[in-house]
Amino acid sequence: MTDPTASPEFLRDPYPTYAALRAACPVQALPTRGSGYGSYLVTGYAQAREALGDPRLSKDTAAFFAGKESRRDLHPAVAHTMLACDPPRHTRLRKLVTRAFSTGAVARLRPFIAEVTDELLDRWPTGRRVDAVADLALPLPVIVICELLGVPEAERPLVRGWSADLFAAGDPALVDATSHRLAAYMTDLIAARRTRPGTSLLDDLIAARDGQDRLSEDELVSLAVLLLVAGHETTTNFIGNALLALLRHPDQLGRLRATPDDLPAALDELLRFDSPVSTATFRFAPRALTLGDTEIPAGSAVFVALGAANRDPEQFPEPDRLGWDRGATGHLAFGHGIHRCVGAPLAMAEAEIVLRALLTRFPDIRLAVPPDRLAWRRTRLIRGLTALPVIP
Repeated sequence: MTDPTASPEFLRDPYPTYAALRAACPVQALPTRGSGYGSYLVTGYAQAREALGDPRLSKDTAAFFAGKESRRDLHPAVAHTMLACDPPRHTRLRKLVTRAFSTGAVARLRPFIAEVTDELLDRWPTGRRVDAVADLALPLPVIVICELLGVPEAERPLVRGWSADLFAAGDPALVDATSHRLAAYMTDLIAARRTRPGTSLLDDLIAARDGQDRLSEDELVSLAVLLLVAGHETTTNFIGNALLALLRHPDQLGRLRATPDDLPAALDELLRFDSPVSTATFRFAPRALTLGDTEIPAGSAVFVALGAANRDPEQFPEPDRLGWDRGATGHLAFGHGIHRCVGAPLAMAEAEIVLRALLTRFPDIRLAVPPDRLAWRRTRLIRGLTALPVIP
């Protein structure tokens, strides 16, 4: 049995494969590929929502891989982040960062986000080809999260490159080496901030470690690495996918330009339509359980396909149609339950500001190449373009 999610066709357009898998069974076994443990893929909306909030499924990857032979050398700061643990540890760590991404905190960031967006778009030559990923969707979230964490401006290009390498599908040696570079960088940055404190989110986390002893040193480094990477990867793909969807649906683009107040509702539909995270991070079943109508043996890995769930016709009729009249607030693009993306308010604000600016400043923006010539990143975890050539 071959893995249907491993083909180049799947990376270009996963939705036909997801539809076929869901129709066959919304929770089904995947080939083991020599891993030594069973894996299950969840493609139905109801089953995905259940799995994301099910306390019977663990995210404690350290417990799962304990005693299993591995040739990987991921740094613990990357392998054992807040995303890879259960309550009560997860609850404690998440509480430390939630305030930085609250609605009020994000509202205070909006003027800075708008300023950076305008600065980036000022460089776009009207009528000449530009890459909307490299020249907007990637640098904006990097600048914002680096500003939040106090990463010096001169070092931000390094962060951008390391983040890309961390998702280098098919090159585990590069991923492992990059994890150590990122952890070493963040360790050095934390040491520097201790000698020259400021007002960044990283300073707040250092205070939690040094003042109240609520973080171990390893947890501090791990949280900082996670925020640095997760704080822009998803948003970059969100902006790129959303812009492409609108460019491929000129009727919806025109409608949004005519009624820009629809943008908040449109964002939820754009997230549903082409989710920036294709598959949620790792979960496993410590004990046997039933998910949907499928029996999952103890020790099995469970992968929740958010992109598939968001195209489930049982939840979203005509799922392959883009249109925010449907009301897509129940989408799972940011996950669900206690592990729902803590940075969702920031991602929504960045995407809204970017799309509003593009609609206003470039009324004739269009794709510079046919859609079938666009290249997608070679990973099943996230869904994003390597480049998006447009003519403003």
